[in-house]
Amino acid sequence: MKNVFARLSTFTMVLLFCAMPALAQNTGTLSASSYSVGDVVTVTGTIEPGAELFLSIAAKERFAPQDTTGKTEVKQLAKDADKIGFTKETSIPVLYYMITSNPEKFGTVVKKKFGGPSFFTQKGKRGLYSTTMFKLNSWKDLDDQTRSMLNAITSEAEWNFYKYAHESNYGINTITKELTRVGKVTIFSRSILNDFEKSGSYWDKGTIIDLDKTTGKFTASFKTYRHTPPDTAFNVSVNGEPVGDYTLKSKGFWLTKGGRYMNPLWIIIGAILVGAYFSMIGAAGGLLMAAFQAMVVQTAGPIGINAANVLRPSNIALTLFSPLGSFYRFAVKEKRVAWPVGLSFGVGIFIGSVWLGKYAIEYLPMSSYKEWLAVLVVLMGIKTLQELTPKAMEKRKNIKAMVQKFNAAVAKAKKEGTAAEMGSIEPVKASLVDYRFKFWGEEFRINPLLFGILGLGIGIVSRSFGIGGGFLLVPAMTSLGALPMYVAVPIALVGTCFSSIGSFIGYILNGYLPDLWLAISIIIGGFAGGMLGSRLQTLFSEIQLKWVLAITLFFLFFRFFKIEIWI
Repeated sequence: MKNVFARLSTFTMVLLFCAMPALAQNTGTLSASSYSVGDVVTVTGTIEPGAELFLSIAAKERFAPQDTTGKTEVKQLAKDADKIGFTKETSIPVLYYMITSNPEKFGTVVKKKFGGPSFFTQKGKRGLYSTTMFKLNSWKDLDDQTRSMLNAITSEAEWNFYKYAHESNYGINTITKELTRVGKVTIFSRSILNDFEKSGSYWDKGTIIDLDKTTGKFTASFKTYRHTPPDTAFNVSVNGEPVGDYTLKSKGFWLTKGGRYMNPLWIIIGAILVGAYFSMIGAAGGLLMAAFQAMVVQTAGPIGINAANVLRPSNIALTLFSPLGSFYRFAVKEKRVAWPVGLSFGVGIFIGSVWLGKYAIEYLPMSSYKEWLAVLVVLMGIKTLQELTPKAMEKRKNIKAMVQKFNAAVAKAKKEGTAAEMGSIEPVKASLVDYRFKFWGEEFRINPLLFGILGLGIGIVSRSFGIGGGFLLVPAMTSLGALPMYVAVPIALVGTCFSSIGSFIGYILNGYLPDLWLAISIIIGGFAGGMLGSRLQTLFSEIQLKWVLAITLFFLFFRFFKIEIWI
């Protein structure tokens, strides 16, 4: 009996001895415990010979839908949770990567079509452009071994939420904030990474895996996300076993609410350029600033707040302060503001943006109307070009005469080596429905009440998209009101001031504020740009300004229809 017991004991010890190396197979050492954002993290170690590498890197900070403080985010995440299969308590790491030699365990590379209006794309079935992306498998398609390698994601609900945060535009712009792009278009957010030389996939760029399956020794490295929030800590696991952690330190000026590293000086320069352009033609300031924020600054917002709800309030800084920068010249020095029309416009826009805009956002999917807005914009562009034809100019004799007088003044100024003097508005008659004035000796007539009513609709658009509405105001005044650009632009800037104030109040009431430094930079640049643009406008003729306006309207048409990869 003793011999049997001794043999069993010996056999058990041998098994344990043999098992110990296997238990200790998965090891890993990080090249450092602290890195700067954008640096390369390298892990060296050993796994079981013949096995695939599964290196998980998970942020220690987690996010659940219940953590958001945004009113619209609460509603949208609750709606998507029911559809996708997660709950408000479901949490995931704010950033999570799986670096693996066998990505097929987690998903597949699929074709991704994008670009173009919704009636053409049919919810992603078609698109003007085509690329590829890594699409994650469903939870049921992950085998038990694969699930065990995830570490920080342990349930179907968490996996569903993780997929949502990396593959849907709303999830990316609200949670992960990491934009994996083709051109300037976000396709998805990095999740499963493979060796770039092996895959050649654009999302694997910066990832290297050197695995010797014979010995199990490996070296893996990947480039950290350049805009990771400062002091974000990560846990690292090798084939399911924790091996260490590291922290990413800041590198550059961090915009807390903007969610990006950006030198404010570049934002000021961008705002000067946009502000100058805006005050010259009175249109597209908010939309161009939005494009600058999206493509250059890449404003993302804090985790849990959708990027649009930081970008839009920030835009308002430009559409408010750029007009203010131009008002000294337009209103005081040159007296080119038709105040009855501007104030009527402004009141209508203010009511539309503060009051009616609130209900429009709450009950109407305004984003779906953006394409109808694109149709309206392109029609305005065509109408603007039509107004430049000789036939149209003949019908508008007052504008034709004004253009001739302006050209004569410019020619005289050049001959004398002086600056051309701009004409000023001389009121003739003022009433709620009939306002008449002279400009360069030519009489113009407009209905302030009509444009006040028009302002209501423009105010709703302004609130919905975080813009000033000038791209609708100026064409409306030149086409419907038959006003010259030199008069239409100052009036439009008055209107955008009102719409900006109204929209900003609306955002404050909903708890959304811009990034402080982003807003300050845009205010400085926008004000300076407004001063510059008001001076530059006199260098262009009426016809040249209308050409610029028409080109801007066609540009916006392409933007609204998502025909923009070339931008």
